[in-house]
Amino acid sequence: MPAQKEKSYRPSEKEPFMNERQREYFRAKLLAWKEEILKEARETLQHLQDENQNHSDIADRASSETDRAIELRARDRQRKLIAKIDAALARIDDGTYGYCEETGEPISLRRLEARPIATLSIEAQERHERRERIYRDD
Repeated sequence: MPAQKEKSYRPSEKEPFMNERQREYFRAKLLAWKEEILKEARETLQHLQDENQNHSDIADRASSETDRAIELRARDRQRKLIAKIDAALARIDDGTYGYCEETGEPISLRRLEARPIATLSIEAQERHERRERIYRDD
């Protein structure tokens, strides 16, 4: 199959769910997302190192420390996201990717397209969020 045709491929409801082509599509999507996050993390680290070089002014130093705290929180979120991406890649390998971990039903392709790390179908996610709200409101 020509590379150009493969680039324009989009999973469709008309083909068997999680066939090899769909699994490869989502694997490529997840790997590209992970690479983008790692690239941003490297840039952030470089930025923090550059910023740290010399701040003689106390206000500059305080501002830099605030920026650093924000960057480190963002890095922590990125680290957690990478763990979820790695878990999704493992599910592709073991054949469970795309299926709701609560019901075993297929997760819609539209949901996976929007959130490739999803582990719950929309219905199961909504139930989960409702339960969370109930317990949070207690």
